[in-house]
Amino acid sequence: MALSKDLTGVDPAPPDVPAYWAEAKAELMRRDRIMNKLIPQFGDMHLRGHPDPFTTLARSIVGQQVTVKAAEAAWTRLRELCPKMTPAQVLKAGAEPVSACGLSKRKTEYILDLAGHFKDKRVHADQWSEMADEAVIAELVQIRGITRWTAEMFLIFNLLRPNVLPLDDPGLIQGISQNYFSGEPVSRSDAREVAANWEPWRTVATWYLWRSLDPIPV
Repeated sequence: MALSKDLTGVDPAPPDVPAYWAEAKAELMRRDRIMNKLIPQFGDMHLRGHPDPFTTLARSIVGQQVTVKAAEAAWTRLRELCPKMTPAQVLKAGAEPVSACGLSKRKTEYILDLAGHFKDKRVHADQWSEMADEAVIAELVQIRGITRWTAEMFLIFNLLRPNVLPLDDPGLIQGISQNYFSGEPVSRSDAREVAANWEPWRTVATWYLWRSLDPIPV
């Protein structure tokens, strides 16, 4: 008979759930009184990954510095223009049609540059799963339009890394403010201090703070 639990004593994750999720939830609830109250509110909800590296990064560029509604509209039109969303298809589409999807000239340049990096294999996408977090970030930020925040979102949503703390993310800071500081302003050092208790599951804690602001997963 197969064992129902692994060596952590936690039930194995279903295929679409990050392998560490149940263990991380249990640890965070044991250590952190806020997480102990917050996590049970969301039942079986969990982080869902975006498996294709190019698509994940292109979508993050589309979403930079615009509302969720505007980003979704532009992304929908871009997917209609490039249904396969491959680097070659985006490059073949060209600047004017891509821009006509609702993207600024700069974002259009960023997406075409990203497509060129992937098509010409100027990035080591096949090695990222084996590389350390900071090494992946260092490579990604060399691409135009990819900030540290974008790279950290990639670590979370594509590589499913468990211990990412995106300090440039307003949702994380707002979540810490509302849940730990009664809505008072929070500095980066405040956020780091709170997050020290989440190691090595900072991604998971961040995800639950996002959910506390917006119960519907993005």
